[in-house]
Amino acid sequence: MPAPFDRRSIPAGAVEGTWRAADGQAIRRIDWARAAPRGSVLFLGGRADFYEKYLEALAHWHDRGWNVTSFDWRGQGGSGRLGFDPYTGHIDDFATWVADLAAFWRDWCARAPGPHILIGHSMGGHLALRAAAEGVIDPDRLVLCAPMLGLRDGNMPDGLLHWVAKAMARIGDPRRPAWKWSEKPGQPPDSRGELLTHDPERYADELWWRAARPELVMGPGSWGWVERAYASMRWLARADVLARVRQPVLILATERDQLVSFKAIVRATQRLPACELVRHGEEARHEILREADPVRLAALARIDAFIDGAGV
Repeated sequence: MPAPFDRRSIPAGAVEGTWRAADGQAIRRIDWARAAPRGSVLFLGGRADFYEKYLEALAHWHDRGWNVTSFDWRGQGGSGRLGFDPYTGHIDDFATWVADLAAFWRDWCARAPGPHILIGHSMGGHLALRAAAEGVIDPDRLVLCAPMLGLRDGNMPDGLLHWVAKAMARIGDPRRPAWKWSEKPGQPPDSRGELLTHDPERYADELWWRAARPELVMGPGSWGWVERAYASMRWLARADVLARVRQPVLILATERDQLVSFKAIVRATQRLPACELVRHGEEARHEILREADPVRLAALARIDAFIDGAGV
């Protein structure tokens, strides 16, 4: 039996570094290569994520023969901040992130052997799908885990919620936080873990990394982020836009997600030309790849079967 993976240290052989965007913005990255890889995987985290949270998943793909790479989106994780405080996540427009991904993808593909696999979680899944729809990336396989194609299902239509977000972004500084995070700045609320995973130890790993590397800490999104998120999600939901995605797509999602809209995910699967949906229920929360082992290992097995067919 293999030794348990240490989720609280950077694996031997993995290299942390920096990639520079066209405007000079420093983007933090991690690369873990193999001597004779079967191909390369690029993993994209979600809003307020950082790549340390997914070291266990990266190790899984590395062990299966893939080169693996991940990076922190500009303005979060170890890639700086764009707001007026160290905790609020802000962006001027999601197009900025798409441009970063497109440029990174070109540089990465030039050095990383194919087939090229792109795996995105939550906001990372949204941006991966949008970049594919815009034609600025061309992965051989695209995997989306709980993709942010809509925010939590509610009783109001997205058009109305987008209008509210526009108003809030205009009446004050759009960089101000859109929701309350905690009474103590930098400390997440006690209930946050219940939205993400059933596994308290894996959630504790995230808190450990936040304490060990305080620059990774991020809380709520800004009103500017919320407004631009609705704009991007509404555009990406269009049937004519999703029809442009020609790559095989695998989506893993949970019906009980309290952060992103499962209904929006289902609608997208019906509009994508080549898409498979893996449904989870009560057993899974938002962070499927950081769930308890029965869910996590089953999800990884479905992903393995899907990406193993790339380049065949």
